[in-house]
Amino acid sequence: MIEGILIEGLIYGCMVLGVFVTFRVLNFADMTVDGSFPLGGAVLAVLLLNGAPPAAAVVAAAICGMLAGLVTALIHTRLNVPDLLAGILTMTMLYSVNLRIMSNRANISLLRVDTVFTWAEHVSASLSIPSSWGAVLLLASVLCAVKLLLDVFFHTDFGLTMGALGANPQMIISQGMNPAVLKTAGIMLGNALAAVSGAFAAMYNGFADVGSGTGVVVSGLASLMLGEFLLRSNRIGIQTLRVLIGSIIYRGLMYFARSYGYAIGMSANDLKLITGVLIILCLIISQIQLVRPQRRKGGV
Repeated sequence: MIEGILIEGLIYGCMVLGVFVTFRVLNFADMTVDGSFPLGGAVLAVLLLNGAPPAAAVVAAAICGMLAGLVTALIHTRLNVPDLLAGILTMTMLYSVNLRIMSNRANISLLRVDTVFTWAEHVSASLSIPSSWGAVLLLASVLCAVKLLLDVFFHTDFGLTMGALGANPQMIISQGMNPAVLKTAGIMLGNALAAVSGAFAAMYNGFADVGSGTGVVVSGLASLMLGEFLLRSNRIGIQTLRVLIGSIIYRGLMYFARSYGYAIGMSANDLKLITGVLIILCLIISQIQLVRPQRRKGGV
């Protein structure tokens, strides 16, 4: 049970990191993730079936995710389309693109194909540990590397400028920097992470599905908000850490809802409802937390 929650939390945690980059750092409501997530799985599945190494397939999935983000960024910056609509347009187009990549099939099985989890099983057997914990160690290693790279990136001049763009766009413009370039880079980065998450999800589930991205952005936001309630900090290292913690907690909540929801008459069909309610509760609590300090200042 615990290892299953950790595996799902870490797999989707990569996607939540992408949502963090676009929604929190850039303040850009990017719906492209719902399309770039299955894009990563589709690209990986096709490459694996054609004999490509799993690592190369994951890199290719990340590159395709970057291209999807580039399309959204160009629609937004060049055509002056609002961020939400630009993401929806790309997400809609990606559905057909993903079907084309998968040769007009809704899903592709990977059960007879070697993946990184196959390698993790062999390593686990040699170390005499359960294969599920081997998968946890593999994913934890990958996500730690991704987190550290993000932390280093956001401490560079370019990364700091990107963070400043989300907080104060006018300051970036007044300093003579091009906000379109920063936005494009951030959106591409966020969708690359989402595509990598989709690739790992396809390998773990044993199939790539064109509809696997439905509701991914919403679940990513729920995970993001849960992490923000647990750890409050302006340090980028803590912010990326709480993203991963929030993803694991969210997957744990979904697991208990699937396993024990029947006790209160709930079923798997209610998971989207639970996610929506979680986000609403998070928004209500954050509004209350904002109002309380203001009332105290007013009382003083």
